[in-house]
Amino acid sequence: MLPEDPALLALLLGLVFFVALTYSSVGHGGASGYLAVLSFFGLAPAAMAPGALCLNLLVAGTSFLSYRRAGHFNPRLLWPFLLTSIPFAFLGGLAPVSARAYLIILAGALIFAAYRLLVVVPPPAEESFLRAPSLWVTLPAGAAIGFVSGVIGVGGGIFLSPLIILLKWADAKRTAAVSAAFIWLNSLAGLYGQLLKSPVDWTGLVPLVAVAFAGGLVGSYLGAHRFRGLWLRRVLGVVLLVATIKLLRSAL
Repeated sequence: MLPEDPALLALLLGLVFFVALTYSSVGHGGASGYLAVLSFFGLAPAAMAPGALCLNLLVAGTSFLSYRRAGHFNPRLLWPFLLTSIPFAFLGGLAPVSARAYLIILAGALIFAAYRLLVVVPPPAEESFLRAPSLWVTLPAGAAIGFVSGVIGVGGGIFLSPLIILLKWADAKRTAAVSAAFIWLNSLAGLYGQLLKSPVDWTGLVPLVAVAFAGGLVGSYLGAHRFRGLWLRRVLGVVLLVATIKLLRSAL
């Protein structure tokens, strides 16, 4: 799984650390970023999703704890989405998808993530909680986000966060806290489905887990207590766009 060249290995670990730091600062696990990084090194699609979900669990869990300790978590905003997202993330993880279809779907998710990072500026934390979401919106939204996330191996935060902010259900920091919890639970369900579908070689994950954990600790602390890290988001957005071009060239 890991490159044998020391320079390439150092580059891979550095990119994973950077992705973990950047995503955790806004309450995300970073699966879309990990998938982009892994695609740079030619990892097979079948191995990409489980590996990214494992890193997602670690970083999203770290991020959630930081935001919860800082008092930003509101469970009323989380559970309406989980009712449908968890079972559908499991079904998405089980769904048989060809390598070409997987790359195209992943490229679409990366474009959306890059747009969020490059164009959408998180609003300042002005209101702690505006209004509770309607089940008529959260149930189908949770199902759709969960299924797509399970298929491509992400936690769904890149889709959930803009929905919450757009509909004014919470401010930026409470959105980050809810997204982190949502990502962790959906990543677990999606990973379970992925593992039932096919076995995974975990040999190369230990170094990636170590640097992702370190990046998650730094990023989640900075995001919950210090700054929004806007310039980091911009750099990562460019990385995702480059990865998207590479994926589309491989798939088309």
